[in-house]
Order: sequence, then structure tokens, then C-alpha cells
Amino acid sequence: MSFATELKNAVTPRAWWLVIGVLALQLLFIASYVGALHNPKPRDVAFGVVAPAQMSSQLVDQLRAIPGEPLDPRGVKDEARARHQIMNREIDGALIVDPASKQDTLLVASGGGTVLSSALTKLTDTVEARQQRTARTVDVAPASARDFDGLSAFYLVVGWCVGGYLCASILAISMGSRPANRQRAVIRTGAMALYSIAGGLGGAVIVGPVLGALPGSVWGLWGLGALVVFSVGMITLALQALTGVVGIGIAVLLVVIAGNPSAGGAFPLPMLPPFWEAIGPWLPPGAGTWVARSIAYFKGNNVTGPLLVLAAWAVVGTVVTLLAGSRVRSSRKGADAVPGGATETGAPASEL
Repeated sequence: MSFATELKNAVTPRAWWLVIGVLALQLLFIASYVGALHNPKPRDVAFGVVAPAQMSSQLVDQLRAIPGEPLDPRGVKDEARARHQIMNREIDGALIVDPASKQDTLLVASGGGTVLSSALTKLTDTVEARQQRTARTVDVAPASARDFDGLSAFYLVVGWCVGGYLCASILAISMGSRPANRQRAVIRTGAMALYSIAGGLGGAVIVGPVLGALPGSVWGLWGLGALVVFSVGMITLALQALTGVVGIGIAVLLVVIAGNPSAGGAFPLPMLPPFWEAIGPWLPPGAGTWVARSIAYFKGNNVTGPLLVLAAWAVVGTVVTLLAGSRVRSSRKGADAVPGGATETGAPASEL
């Protein structure tokens, strides 16, 4: 047998297409991570200004006119209101102007990302120096001393996401990409739910009581973790049910390639390029990272939207998986009416 014939028999067209797909994912991975993270800089950062009425509008205009538009400034009534808005994650920082002295106060929240807090401090120091003023920095929601650069919440969510799509992938490998019937689809969904509960609890305990990396409610993080794992796992099962083994690659594209660099983990959302800043909150890693930081540092504020995003992924994944099981069952019933027990696609019913 010639080498060409041996090669043709050994490497099927399907294998070639899968290899090409893996190459595409590899290149997209490089493009996404480097594109999102190679040149971080603040852009349109929500920023409060507390100053006397005669100064406030002028200062807001001056901050808005900074080259590159790093800030999106708005007037705030007083310091108490500015602190409230920061803790509610409506703004990322605030400048409190003291007209009676040469020193102002900059409020930041490193719990939302120390890189952004540092960027705001440097930017404010530059602006204040031009006015021959100084600013002392007050961290109203400081990151834990054991949470270097505020990254623990991001890594926690990444771990939950990895567990979700790996568990779904293992279920597909061991039981077939598509559920054989509705009952099998229900079983897979139940298995995914149990795994999500265990994975959520394990992650919350590790970052909390074991390592002390994140403060905040262990119960809250447990609930978040279970939802993140389940949403990622179910959307992976759904994609596999629709496209077979290719669904694993699509899940990696959504969660790892698009989701991780846009999650606001390494660099908070206002420091990412527009495309990644726009998609991040709508993908599980971004939604999960936002909620984890809110639980840890912001008293659980402003989490409704991200939780609804995660819930939507979970519901869509569950519905599609169950419908796929029902569709296969209907196909098998149709195959029973065909002589020889073949399906309409020509595959024996036993293979489904």
C-alpha cells in the first residue's frame, strides 16, 4: 500500500477539519488575549467630582478634556454620596476638592481592580500637579492583603468555568455527544447540577477559609460558583448536543478565548479595548468576576444584571439540551417504522 493511500486511510477528512478548527482556535486565542491585554489604558472611567458649585462644572469639563478621554467625570453632591456610588459600583473613583487648602482627596476602590486604582491615582496626581495641588488617596474598598492585584476573584471564576466545560466534555465523551433520549438529557442535567454544587462549594472554601484570599460571604460565593459552573456546563452540553464534538471547541471559543480576556480580571473593563469591554459583561467569566468582587468587597451591591446573565446562559443551555434529547427520541421512533431500524440519516438506531 502506498504512503498516500496509507495517509488517506489514517487521516480522515473529518480529522483534517478538526485539526484546522483547533488551529483556528489557537490563533484566535493569541489574537484575543494579546489584543485585549497588550496595551491597557483607562478610557471613559466613571469618575465623580465633589467640589463647590462654582468649581464643579469647570473641573468636570477639564477632566473630560484630558487627551485620550481616560475619564467620564460627573458632578457628585458630597463625599458621602461619592462613597455610596463607589460602593454601589456606579463610579470607580472620585475627587473630593477642598477649596480651603491645597490638598484634595482621591477616593478609589482597589477591590474592583488594583490596576485601575493605581491608574486613577497617577492620573489625578498629574492633573493636581498642573494646578499646584496634591491629593491624598483613600481606598474605600481595599483589596485583601492576600489578594494580589485583586486577581483572586477572577482566577476563582476561571476555575469554575474550566470545571464546567470540562465536566460537560467528559459527560459527552463517556456517554456520547448527543443524549440518546429525554431521560438521558435529564440525567446529564442532574449530574451537571450536582457537580456545580460541589464545585461552587469547593472554590468558595478554598479562596475563603483555606487561603484567606477573598473576604465576603462563603455562602454567597458558593451560590455564585454553583451558578457559574452550571451555566458554563449546560451551554457546553447544549452546543455538543447541537454540533457534536465541535461543541467543545465552540464552548472554548465563548468561555476561554472571548470570555477570559474580556472578564475584567487582569485589567478592569474600563482599561480594555472597546470590543472586549462590550462583550465581557455578557459572557460567564465577566459576569462571574463582577459578582465575585461585589460579594468580596462591595457588600454584594449591583449584582442583579450579571446574575441574570449567568441565569440566562444556564436556562438556554438546559432548554436546548432537553430539547435535543426529545428530538433524538422522536428520530428513534421514526426509525422504528423504517425497515431495518435505520434512521432517516441512515445510521442504525442503536447508535443514537
